[in-house]
Amino acid sequence: MTLKFHSAVLFVKNIEISKDFYCNVLKQEIETDFGNNISLKGGLSMWQVSDWHPLYSDFYDKENYNKSLELYFETEDISQIVYLISSNNILKHHELTEESWGQKTIRIYDPDNNLIEIGEKLESFIKRMHKEGLSVEQINRKSGVPINLIYEYIK
Repeated sequence: MTLKFHSAVLFVKNIEISKDFYCNVLKQEIETDFGNNISLKGGLSMWQVSDWHPLYSDFYDKENYNKSLELYFETEDISQIVYLISSNNILKHHELTEESWGQKTIRIYDPDNNLIEIGEKLESFIKRMHKEGLSVEQINRKSGVPINLIYEYIK
């Protein structure tokens, strides 16, 4: 028997609001759309549970948000994402910050208060640190990225 992970499912209050947020703000593409249940390319699904479904009363609590979950997205252009977030008045957990390992990140909330982190792709922040004047050795000490991989990214 083989068991294969398929996707993560977010329970949402309003599928249309969530679809708008993930597709128009975070630029994700829909793979399948069943009305109250959609799957995005990349493995994230969303489900607005109907009030007749057993999960609606037995499990799904629309007012209890899971604060132990974070969805993580990466980008090559973090400044463009920050502009997109600001221009759409999205609730931020924190402003753009540089993590101790050198990656710039921002954390926001989706319409159902799920925490989302958006960070620079590894290759992008390695290249940025190199352009900012850090040596390969300094980048290695700061980021923990192996030297051979740093050389690969900055060539």
